Amino acid sequence: MQKTKVLLADDHTVVAQGIQALLKEEFELVGLVHDGRALLEAAVELRPDIIVTDISMPNLNGIDAIRQIRARQPDAKVVVLTMHRDTELAVEAFRAGASGYVLKVSPGEELITAIREAARGRAYVTTLLSKDLISVLLEARDKPAGGSDPPLTARQREVLQLIAEGRTMKEVATALHISPRTAESHKYDIMQALGVQTTAELVQYAVRNRLVGE
Repeated sequence: MQKTKVLLADDHTVVAQGIQALLKEEFELVGLVHDGRALLEAAVELRPDIIVTDISMPNLNGIDAIRQIRARQPDAKVVVLTMHRDTELAVEAFRAGASGYVLKVSPGEELITAIREAARGRAYVTTLLSKDLISVLLEARDKPAGGSDPPLTARQREVLQLIAEGRTMKEVATALHISPRTAESHKYDIMQALGVQTTAELVQYAVRNRLVGE
């Protein structure tokens, strides 16, 4: 029987090596990448059956990467493996298109189960969060549409993450293949949308919304 092909994205090498060792007997590991933008490229090039990705990664966070992958490849199946025990973040991951959500403190067998379930077209949530997640989903159902934070476009979220990682506007422009003037324009629009005046406030927003780690 042909093994399920898995692409792994995690920016911590030691953690990634441990995950590879856990999965290698049952699955075919077709690639390992260490940032969100490399994940986008590898997903197109390698066409894995399942993607296992962290959320907190440089250049592009895991949730925004999932959104972009699913926009390009609607049938892509993604399992999130993260340290973030945050039910609202799990909800956001599923809304982005994830098929599974597992914590790095979960037993290794949970990740294997999540991959199996995703391969069958089913969703999986770690038992450490499942009850809380149901509560959050029920609360969200009863709330009016819209959130407290103003929406940002996908491009604005990319620019904001890079700014929060300490990139200069020239580096942001290079990373996104846009002109420095366009990058500055995006920054201005983001600040207007968020109602902030300084780069420090932008960074605080990015940290609060898990675009970057603290």
